[in-house]
Amino acid sequence: MRVAGVPRRTIWRAADGVSVDVIDQTRLPHEVVEKRLATLADAAEAIRTMVVRGAPLIGVTAAYGLALAVRADASEAGIRRAVETLAATRPTAVNLRWALDRVAAVLLAPEVNDRVAAAYRLADEMAEEDVATCRAIGEHGAELIRETHRRTGRRVNVLTHCNAGWLAAVDWGTALAPIYAAHDGGVPLHVWVDETRPRNQGAALTAFELGQHGVPHTIVADNAGGHLMQHGEVDLCIVGSDRTTATGDVANKVGTYLKALAAHDNGVPFYAALPLSTVDWTLRNGVAEIPIEERNAREVTHMTGRAPDGAIVTVEIAAPGSPAANPAFDVTPARLVSGIITEKGVVPATPEGLAPLRP
Repeated sequence: MRVAGVPRRTIWRAADGVSVDVIDQTRLPHEVVEKRLATLADAAEAIRTMVVRGAPLIGVTAAYGLALAVRADASEAGIRRAVETLAATRPTAVNLRWALDRVAAVLLAPEVNDRVAAAYRLADEMAEEDVATCRAIGEHGAELIRETHRRTGRRVNVLTHCNAGWLAAVDWGTALAPIYAAHDGGVPLHVWVDETRPRNQGAALTAFELGQHGVPHTIVADNAGGHLMQHGEVDLCIVGSDRTTATGDVANKVGTYLKALAAHDNGVPFYAALPLSTVDWTLRNGVAEIPIEERNAREVTHMTGRAPDGAIVTVEIAAPGSPAANPAFDVTPARLVSGIITEKGVVPATPEGLAPLRP
């Protein structure tokens, strides 16, 4: 994807070949700033504070975090400590544990002689795999948008919630990948971008991405989605996922469930786009079993933006002294999901639809 016309990724090996550079997403959309990760602690802090975020990118960052950790301590005990340190940073996104288990299994195999080289090699491979996976998600999902255009003969309006574009992955993204693929293929489309409180990832990140890539879009308040659907202004919804059950329940940024309810009530197709690494095959009931991260209440009571003088400032928007709750995710039951867009194709959000894709 592009920033100021220049192709970019969210994470890459630094010039020294050892450290890892990332785009600091806490500084977007007002500044494009790179941040260097040189230690395990750096990687863990970047994930915890959402310098990097989005399930696919969290997984790749964790893989590089293990590589950084192994440089300091390549012992089995050191690897296991690093795994637990990184696993504790974000509880909901299953890609985090998936990536850590995958890298640890390789590093702890008896035939591996150079754990440092093996860790970096696997992290590099996982980054490239993520790009290919997200590109494939885009190709499969774009067909849904093309079919909508063929059927209606007019511009396709897509609503998305939170940020599941290339900033949430290494490149392309998940929910936005079909939009990029369809747009680049000449399909006339427009994206309704939920602001996505708290943290405003839609207004800050999704709108930034789409604007840089030249995709027509409009930011709307989170509560406007149902109104737009009632008036025929939404043709389909595409969201991402941080964890999906084997039965098709989808955990995504809080507020996704409400969009799915509105879509169901208005006959609007509602899709989740995700890599198969986001499916937790051990879970059956998302509402009961998916752990929901509770983040700092300050994300609800305060907002950050650009002041008239150009300074980036944080201001309090809530009544002083009032407590705030901040569940970061909710779960959309499979019955409200029209289909799941994966790198292997679009499948029903059912146990039978997902089972053939189980690795």
